[in-house]
Amino acid sequence: MAVETITETTQYLTFKLEDELFALDIGKVREVLDFTSITKVPQTPDYMRGVINLRGSVVPVVDLRLKFGMAMAEQTVNTCVIIVEVELEGEKVVMGAMADAVQEVMDLEPDQIEPPPRIGTKLNTDFIKGMGKHNEQFIIILDIDKVFTGSELEMVQELEGAAA
Repeated sequence: MAVETITETTQYLTFKLEDELFALDIGKVREVLDFTSITKVPQTPDYMRGVINLRGSVVPVVDLRLKFGMAMAEQTVNTCVIIVEVELEGEKVVMGAMADAVQEVMDLEPDQIEPPPRIGTKLNTDFIKGMGKHNEQFIIILDIDKVFTGSELEMVQELEGAAA
């Protein structure tokens, strides 16, 4: 969904990775959990931190900092796991996204959101839905369905199956 299709006020959950502020459409967020122990799954990429037990379900957890090429952070009292629903070929996949800290849920009007920056042809910015502006601060609005490739999400489903 491009910025042109954002025509109404939308609520976003904002969170921090390093010093940057990111946001997810609140409709994609199921819940926010305090950081808990994660079971590492062998032979998965570094950003795939492992799996957690969420009320009897196996939920894969991805470290968004590592996924976006940032340095791994030490866990703090603010580190959390955002449980999101991602679309994969018409199916909903539940997964966790590690964040340094959750900030707030905020409304953004369409006129507060600009298209994602064009950074040349080599960098893929398809996963950025837009750039929000709130109190003179930029917010990178993620399209969580496009943050992961189909093959990465298939690996997530395999992880769920193997751990179940």
